[in-house]
Amino acid sequence: MIRKASAGEASTLEWFKSSYSDSSNSSECVEVAATSKTVHVRDSKAPQGPRLTVTPDTWTDFVTYAAAS
Repeated sequence: MIRKASAGEASTLEWFKSSYSDSSNSSECVEVAATSKTVHVRDSKAPQGPRLTVTPDTWTDFVTYAAAS
């Protein structure tokens, strides 16, 4: 995990839904926003709730692992 995003950084994030989210059930979506130094992940049902923030390398490792599973 890395430092918490400042209020300025957090307000400029552009969120998108995972292409693997179930489109038939909009309550089960993961959203991701990336910057050059961080990748933020949140639950679309709770956009103001907790977020996971990792480095781009960590995100790449996770996606590679998840795709292989």
